[in-house]
Amino acid sequence: MRLAFRHAELVSASILSIALAVPSQAQTTKPAAVDYAKESSWLCLPGLDDVCAKPLLTTTVTPAGFGKRSNSSPTKDPPLDCFYVYPTVSRDNGLNSDLAMSEEIGAAAAQAARFSSVCKVYAPKYRQMTVASILAYTAGQDISAAAIQSYGDVVAAWRDYLANRNQGRPFVLIGHSQGTLHLIQLIAREIEPNPAVHKRMKLAILPGFNIMVPQGKLVGGDFKKTPLCSRPGQAGCAIAWTSYREKNAPPAGAIFGIADKPGMTVACVNPARPGSRSWEMLDSYWAAKSGYPVPGGPIQWSSEGDPATPWVHVRGLNSGRCVNDGPRGYFSVRTHADPKDKRTDRIGGEVGAAGLFIPGWGMHLADMSLVQGDLVRLVGEIGASRR
Repeated sequence: MRLAFRHAELVSASILSIALAVPSQAQTTKPAAVDYAKESSWLCLPGLDDVCAKPLLTTTVTPAGFGKRSNSSPTKDPPLDCFYVYPTVSRDNGLNSDLAMSEEIGAAAAQAARFSSVCKVYAPKYRQMTVASILAYTAGQDISAAAIQSYGDVVAAWRDYLANRNQGRPFVLIGHSQGTLHLIQLIAREIEPNPAVHKRMKLAILPGFNIMVPQGKLVGGDFKKTPLCSRPGQAGCAIAWTSYREKNAPPAGAIFGIADKPGMTVACVNPARPGSRSWEMLDSYWAAKSGYPVPGGPIQWSSEGDPATPWVHVRGLNSGRCVNDGPRGYFSVRTHADPKDKRTDRIGGEVGAAGLFIPGWGMHLADMSLVQGDLVRLVGEIGASRR
């Protein structure tokens, strides 16, 4: 079960909406607030020697074998900020995590650190709903207080960032899964109501959670003022997707990829080319070694052996396209396998439990890895347009 739910959660938008509807009296009993004026309350903070400041040693994997090595490192004084909220990773015993980071550092390394090459990354520690919390919810336990505390920390961090750290700079939001869940609420409750702040939001990267939008529309539903991105280079918009393998549409009852409200669909924007409805080649970064279960067993990235670096860069092994069909909205992922070349023919991404893979979760664990190169490029292009 630990592998099954690490980096993922059995949670829907109803969890947070129920929690936020709890009377204010319940909120007065929550634990003391985190002090985000302290550097120690941040997982990533510009100028510190933290996980987002570490170099990411990476080997390119090509059909001919291992290619060049690269070293992604922070850029001095980039033109944008990135505010990152990590997904469910905590295996702490309580319903909320503590602030002693372990799994969270790994999430930031995999999902946020590479953005330091194009933006200043701010990543608050927060007392997220743990794996235990999500399992408790599925068993019928009331986790309203845990949800309030988790979202409350994100809001407090955001307000500190805005008041004391942002200094009027344009920013990008980045989340995944539970992180995206919190950012959906943050945009709707904190950013859209403030026109000056909303104008500075140049991009919202929101994978791994259902964002509702009216069928055939780019805005509405969860967001009233923030449209889905519909063309390359567009700013002030949102990129959202939930990943499924080709020929494996979200089944009935899927946790991701099916809208539960009449007239709505789940938002999908192709990160490789916003606005495209065609297949687009993907630029991917993966951990060279992972403990996640993978259909067919562990991946060997090249027949030449194991890479000499902790990360691998794979371009064009996969392509993806957005599909919206009534209430279904998802990112369909194709793998271009060629048994004759040296490169792997498989990738992972499914959530596994007890030797089985859960079809309604799609490729949830691969949402970010599949397109991280594309995302860094998009943020870099927006930043370059401001110089």
